[in-house]
Amino acid sequence: MILRCLLAVMLASASLAHAQQYRWTDAAGRVHYGDAAPPGARNIERLGARPGAAAAAAVQASAQANVDLARAQKEFPATLYTSPSCKLPCESARAALNRRAVPFEEVQVWNPETIEVLKAKTGADNVPALLLGERVLIGFEQGQQDAFLDAAGYPKAGLLPARAQATPPAPEGYEAPAGEAPKQEAESRVKAGPYDASTLPSNRPDRPGPYLAPDPAK
Repeated sequence: MILRCLLAVMLASASLAHAQQYRWTDAAGRVHYGDAAPPGARNIERLGARPGAAAAAAVQASAQANVDLARAQKEFPATLYTSPSCKLPCESARAALNRRAVPFEEVQVWNPETIEVLKAKTGADNVPALLLGERVLIGFEQGQQDAFLDAAGYPKAGLLPARAQATPPAPEGYEAPAGEAPKQEAESRVKAGPYDASTLPSNRPDRPGPYLAPDPAK
């Protein structure tokens, strides 16, 4: 009987400790604990989270991020088009994908044949170009690429360990043809496609924002 009483007291104390988030003193100097300090309370101190709560929350967030990553990768697989002659913009786009732990295929555009493939996929001849399924983002700007990945459901940076996919070596026989090399795009552009891009701004009258639609005639 005594053991049961002690166990009940311990459980009640544990429950109370989980609820107690603040400590304060009243006008008479008495110490109180509770979820919130009343008006006029003195020496208010917020108590720390119970041991292990932060670690448990981090594990849960990581598990959810892995689920989100698998779903996004299945529905919107990532392909990054770059060029051996494309330096900072392509390096930045690659690094941004790595920071968000996005698995991606990198395709190098370096000759007339691969430029035609790029045009067929994106409607333009600019790199970097990021495809998420049929969605297309041309050029690199950090905020625009993050919004593009957010709309596809990819986890935000920091939720999963960053990847380290490196710059691929130049294709064998690579030699940038004069006048044929893909352009390095300084501004991001988004191509309309068979998806709901209501969360992705553009310069279309019905979708105000900073994105520019690529001109297929380029």
